[in-house]
Amino acid sequence: MVPILAGKPHGVVFVERAAHLRRHPGQIGFPGGSEDPIDGGDPVRTALRELQEEIGIAADRVRVVGRLPEVEQTLNGFLITPIVGVLDAGVSFTLDGEEIVGVFTVPLASIVEPGAIREDEAFAAARGKPMYALDYQGRRIWGFTGRILRLFADAWHAPDCALRAAIRDALLQE
Repeated sequence: MVPILAGKPHGVVFVERAAHLRRHPGQIGFPGGSEDPIDGGDPVRTALRELQEEIGIAADRVRVVGRLPEVEQTLNGFLITPIVGVLDAGVSFTLDGEEIVGVFTVPLASIVEPGAIREDEAFAAARGKPMYALDYQGRRIWGFTGRILRLFADAWHAPDCALRAAIRDALLQE
């Protein structure tokens, strides 16, 4: 889930994963995870369930406004469908404490600012493929999350972007 807070200044929510986890310990990412049978193969249901499990936001407090193209996480072969949702103004976070140890936001305007998400040449050279990063207040958001951010920013800047229009409409309803 790419969660956007409806309350001004419209921040995008990121989580900090616990250091003891086997997969992606200590990394910054979006709330999300693997599909469970209860999700019935629906990426939206998976994203909403994971959002509630990880940071305590109930599905009825989220307006799903779209999705980004499915992308493969090449390290483990997972196919990820990033779902974009607008969280009701005034939501509060309840961290699960097992997987997630922190949550923070980055203003939406900082993410969609042209050039904010840049190619990280050092990581790209090491991995042999384009890698993207966003630096914000001493934090580096990179790797697969950086890749999703790049997809999001590219979609935002596309002419006549339906996702951008849906996000703006949802934000105006608050």
